[in-house]
Amino acid sequence: MIPVILGAGRLVAQKDFMTLLRAFAHVGERRSARLIIIGEGEQRAEIEREARSLGVSESVLLPGWIQDPYVWMSRANLFVLSSIHEGLPNVLIQAMACGCPVVSTDCPHGPNEILAGGQYGPLVPVGDVEALADAMIRQLDTPQPAEYMRSRASAFSVDRSAQHYLQLLHTGPKELPPKAKMFAAATSL
Repeated sequence: MIPVILGAGRLVAQKDFMTLLRAFAHVGERRSARLIIIGEGEQRAEIEREARSLGVSESVLLPGWIQDPYVWMSRANLFVLSSIHEGLPNVLIQAMACGCPVVSTDCPHGPNEILAGGQYGPLVPVGDVEALADAMIRQLDTPQPAEYMRSRASAFSVDRSAQHYLQLLHTGPKELPPKAKMFAAATSL
């Protein structure tokens, strides 16, 4: 069976699907695979042109916006976040919650925390096509177990997040990190 690599997000420069496409082309030099990018946006035509110019358009699917991406995530062999920057990339957590192995750029902010410095999936430098391709192949060859991924994703559930916020509110500024202490002092927490 040919493995499926999944990306998802708005088709905009921030998500850097061009790097994902180029890395996918390198993966294709070493093994068969398919790439599906879920989402819609202003870079659709550019992404389609790049796939053609790289000679991978027959192996790339851009189905557009999907109402239920979880079905796709639960069936993919690998999820890749190629962003230049993020806040807290929920899509990465969602893929993990579906048991999907992941690879991510080590972009500011969020992937490093979610993946615990690479423990739950490789982190690669932003825009590094070769490193992304190598990480993708490693994860396809030896994927993280689905339960391992689901377990980590559960740390970011609504219930756990709410418990964590409540705990922070009750501990007070003495136990907060330095930036949070400054915020707490300024807002009289």
